Amino acid sequence: MMPVRAEIDLRLVLGGDRSETVPVRLGYTAGDPWAVTAEFLTPDGAVTWVFGRELLESGLVHAAGEGDVTVWPVTGPGIRSLYLSLASPHGSALLEADLDAVRDFLDSTYALVPLGTEGSFLDLDAELAALLDDLA
Repeated sequence: MMPVRAEIDLRLVLGGDRSETVPVRLGYTAGDPWAVTAEFLTPDGAVTWVFGRELLESGLVHAAGEGDVTVWPVTGPGIRSLYLSLASPHGSALLEADLDAVRDFLDSTYALVPLGTEGSFLDLDAELAALLDDLA
């Protein structure tokens, strides 16, 4: 199965009216059916975050997440944004995405792996063998 990929521009909120555009590559594969990767392309190189597909889905309609990644929508006349707050020991960032672009990406992932069927895409024997190899 071909992975799902999308490239979108996010807005890094710097405070006040200041912001910077940050391109991001979103990725999804059936081999890791619960996870979405976001590769942020910065002048210093790519920074990759992995978070739950369900977190993004929930964040499209209400505030979701706790800890390192939180997501929430902001909608109104002429506004359809999805905010991502990312935190790590190295710093934090507030990013704004076009809500419809994220929705389109998620819809493509559901065409590959329908919601609720993620478990049927895992090869548990292979996962267990990999874990045992790591322990050896």
